[in-house]
Amino acid sequence: MTALEDVLDLPEHSLTRLLGPRKAVGTAPTGPPVRPYRDLISPAAAVDDLLTALSGPRDSGLHTVTHIERIRIGPDRQQASRDSQHALRAHRDGIDRYLALYQGDPGSDITRVGVRAEENCRPGRIRRDRTHHLLAAELLLDRRLRAGDTHLLGYGFDDAPSPDPSCEYVRGFNSGAGQYVLQVTFHPDALPVRCHRFALHAPGGDPYETEELTLDGHRCVHLVATALRPCLLGIRWDWE
Repeated sequence: MTALEDVLDLPEHSLTRLLGPRKAVGTAPTGPPVRPYRDLISPAAAVDDLLTALSGPRDSGLHTVTHIERIRIGPDRQQASRDSQHALRAHRDGIDRYLALYQGDPGSDITRVGVRAEENCRPGRIRRDRTHHLLAAELLLDRRLRAGDTHLLGYGFDDAPSPDPSCEYVRGFNSGAGQYVLQVTFHPDALPVRCHRFALHAPGGDPYETEELTLDGHRCVHLVATALRPCLLGIRWDWE
């Protein structure tokens, strides 16, 4: 760069300072701000117990680059399945698994929820909390990541019935995300009368962002969010 400055007859360091400070060789990229999982799912104590049962770190060491999530609502107005295509980036060395947390609707039987590890991963340990309808599943990667490496996962959950119709889907981001896409598809015999997206800082809080959504010709609604900070983001719908 200094040679280019000489060729262009520019003042010393006029180009090199644009590059910013030099990083030491082997320095890992700085990870995004991270909130504990307990901040995103209620009750917090139940989340802590599941993580303790897995003996896993409170921070997965992974950042979401892109996440495309598809939710399917069946003819009984119940959530039938959830499918994810998830591109992740490691912000420290040695990452070899992804932790997926899931909470069923009130009254559902979490022991009947199926976990599918479909692309570039396989199922690891799975722990369930029947009282609070919680599930924590390890998805074991097919390689050990170094800081800065990216990895693509395909996985999903098959839901168990609950006493009442599903009325929302919420996704928590403990370390933000580059891009998130959520699509909810409704069965033709179970179409909602109103849908809207929302964002929360914590479970049970008031939305700080909301927007009405309209069903398209394929009976779907969706949202697209970019440069997310840690938060909860989702779609709600009314049946009548």
